[in-house]
Amino acid sequence: MKLAKLALVATTFFAPFAANAQDAGTTVYSQIDDSTVGTIESNDGATAILDTGAYKAPLPVGTYAQREGKWTINATKEQIDGMMAAQAAEAEKKLNAALVVGAKTTSADAQYAGTVLAIDGAADQILLKHGEGLVSLKREHFALDGSGQLMALFTEEQLDEFTTEVPEGAEVRTASGDLVDFAGGATSASAASATTGAAE
Repeated sequence: MKLAKLALVATTFFAPFAANAQDAGTTVYSQIDDSTVGTIESNDGATAILDTGAYKAPLPVGTYAQREGKWTINATKEQIDGMMAAQAAEAEKKLNAALVVGAKTTSADAQYAGTVLAIDGAADQILLKHGEGLVSLKREHFALDGSGQLMALFTEEQLDEFTTEVPEGAEVRTASGDLVDFAGGATSASAASATTGAAE
């Protein structure tokens, strides 16, 4: 009877510790060489975000194991960083393929946002035809959604706020002086609106 009660007490005492061990701030060590891999940034019960300092890796909670009072993972920091770098490179490659002049894009709230009118890589500006106006964005303002569709990382309402109307017959030129055909598209590969401010 005493042993049974002791077991019950032990279970009651340690269960909360195990449930909360992957909370934000918990240090995670490598099972391979016992080095520090990173710290848990957040945990929603299914995925624990591991911040290595270089990347924030979303890993299933089952990836982590408790050993000798420490939370561990069967990888080194270098391996996790390498995995994340490879994923980032692949995502960058896909974005490069999608983010081209003439590409149609959606907004962050899944509305049609417009067409990429021109791109100026040197100035890090992308001119988006939105409705009857222009929006000047940066490359970091674009991503691919889950289906691979090009997406501007702003809602339709925000894009409306950023839009500069283009009067009928108005001449639109890029920052480098290239003439842009607002109705039909850019006349050259470079573009940055001289009359619209880039979204911050």
